[in-house]
Amino acid sequence: MDPETVLRSAHDQAMQYPSVELDHPFGPDNTVYKVRGKMFMMAYELRGIPSLNLKIDPLDGEVLRDAYAEISPGYHMNKKHWITVAGVGDGASGDGDEPDAAGDRLDADLLHDLVLESYCLVVAKMPKKDRPVDPDIFGRRGDD
Repeated sequence: MDPETVLRSAHDQAMQYPSVELDHPFGPDNTVYKVRGKMFMMAYELRGIPSLNLKIDPLDGEVLRDAYAEISPGYHMNKKHWITVAGVGDGASGDGDEPDAAGDRLDADLLHDLVLESYCLVVAKMPKKDRPVDPDIFGRRGDD
């Protein structure tokens, strides 16, 4: 996925979730997505590339960073609990369908799962009475 598509898709998805609000505490070029005042995603430009920071389970983050060149430790965040996601262009490697050196390419389904997981991880830390959704079942795909 190209970087602009990553940002647009993540934004469209996040804005569908209950109690999401946008904030710009770090200036107009950094959009922070919050659920009930707690950050779960930040969109910004890093060295000219549109990027996202997302909260992640530490073990998942380690696996994802190893498998995808587009995923790295969270920029200016706790590297254990946050990742940075930046899409890649077609580049000079040919048709753009080949996996890059680090492994697979980021796709829409993985991005969807990462944004959902980030939202649910933040909601799960809230007192039950303050949660806009049940993070254990919100957004889960049916197994049928």
